Amino acid sequence: MSKLKPLRNDKNISLGSKKQTNAHPRHISIFLYACESWTLTPDLERRVQVLELRCFRKILNISYYKDHLTNKEVRTKVKQAIGLYDDLLTKVRQRKLCWYGHISRSSGLAKTILQGTVNGSRKRG
Repeated sequence: MSKLKPLRNDKNISLGSKKQTNAHPRHISIFLYACESWTLTPDLERRVQVLELRCFRKILNISYYKDHLTNKEVRTKVKQAIGLYDDLLTKVRQRKLCWYGHISRSSGLAKTILQGTVNGSRKRG
């Protein structure tokens, strides 16, 4: 990741090119690894959004302390540079739904555990 720092900090490279070359401080695929098993709590959703905005601020060379930009302004700058994009939280939700569909179509232990349908009954008492 340290080798990508000059690419990330170069002001002559457009944001779209930086996003295509995965110049994010953390690769998206590494971040989304095993996200299908996450339980999306409000705290985790907030953390995902914070990470995404931190990455965009690094790519755009926006200082936290010198440049007083709100998160909304950062998102509008990103949309102007890239266009429409799916945020990380949307990607996590899509992956969770795809995984659930995959498991619900299968017939294995994962489906039994996920749906909680165990055959038989327990004894009285």
